[in-house]
Amino acid sequence: MSNFMCDISKMNEHKVITKLEFFHQTSDFHLEGGGVLKELDIAYDVYGKLNDNKDNAILVIHALTGSSHACGYYEEGEEKGWWDDIIGPGKPLDTDRFCIVCSNNLGSCYGTTGPKSINPETGNPYALTFPIITIGDMVNAQKLLMTHLEIPFWHTVVGGSQGGMEVLEWAISYPEFVKRAIPIATTHRLSAQNLGFDAVGRTAVMEDINWQNGNYYGTGKFPASGLSVARMIAHITYLSEQSMHAKFGRKLRNTNTYSWDFDPEFAVETYLEYKGDSFVKRFDANSYLYLTKAMSYFDLGEKHGSLFAAMQKTHATFLIFSFNSDWLFPTSSSKDIVRALRKSGKEVSFVEIDTPYGHDAFLLEAKGGMTDILTGFLK
Repeated sequence: MSNFMCDISKMNEHKVITKLEFFHQTSDFHLEGGGVLKELDIAYDVYGKLNDNKDNAILVIHALTGSSHACGYYEEGEEKGWWDDIIGPGKPLDTDRFCIVCSNNLGSCYGTTGPKSINPETGNPYALTFPIITIGDMVNAQKLLMTHLEIPFWHTVVGGSQGGMEVLEWAISYPEFVKRAIPIATTHRLSAQNLGFDAVGRTAVMEDINWQNGNYYGTGKFPASGLSVARMIAHITYLSEQSMHAKFGRKLRNTNTYSWDFDPEFAVETYLEYKGDSFVKRFDANSYLYLTKAMSYFDLGEKHGSLFAAMQKTHATFLIFSFNSDWLFPTSSSKDIVRALRKSGKEVSFVEIDTPYGHDAFLLEAKGGMTDILTGFLK
């Protein structure tokens, strides 16, 4: 598999050029909920080179609506990877030292099998015939990719938000394959409040007249309104009151007087509309349903008997990050995990970073407090 584990090329000192790879499995892939996928495609990116000892591979896991494009630029596009400040030559995840792998999650819409993929048994998109998936299923798919790439173990597994859930799942389900685990801004289970936010988002999608019970592929109609509202709701949870006040306050957009109607006029309204509209252009509505449902089912304590019992199964050295302004997955969630690990006698470091950016800090603080700590931990 050495052709997959190749050096990234540098177009110039500022740009890393990479390309999307694919792994295709034709045998049955069994899911935790009882479903079966007859075929499985996994889209992934590789940055850096696997060394002769094969002991320098790092798995980076994206968040809910992310993709495998974590670093650099694709040859056909100019949008840089979502963690470009962290991954690359001389950066904390140093591609001169490490081989970085990032795959698109199962159920997503950026190349890995999901509801918009073609069902080989019918020749049509799965839509809602796609089986329900879990965080564990996503990790099991990544394990297949690991085997395909002939990687014997991960030097480190790292991810934020939903990606952090997958880091925990990796450390528990495949302890012998994970040397270091870095879950960032995550939780061992969704709170009732978070379950509610996700439920409202899914309802917004499914109540859209153009959703058509999920069978909108090829109809020329898409549940854009519902998906946009779902994203607007979710995006509020990614921010903090402090950052929203600093950025928007009660400012009006392009005017100094109220319009006295129901058109968006506050700056925060038009910003959220922009976020919703841009999301609709890049993401699949059915994927949003499946991925948020997978997060809703995630509960390590329920799955393993208790959080303590779950953490007893791990072998990795942990570095856990939280952010003091994150109210979606607050520091208390990370501390629950830390306490369970310490009670289990595991090696764990915990860092809470002071930041105004809320949950999105794991993306926005890449040039801030995380950088030196990540670099030191990996050395």
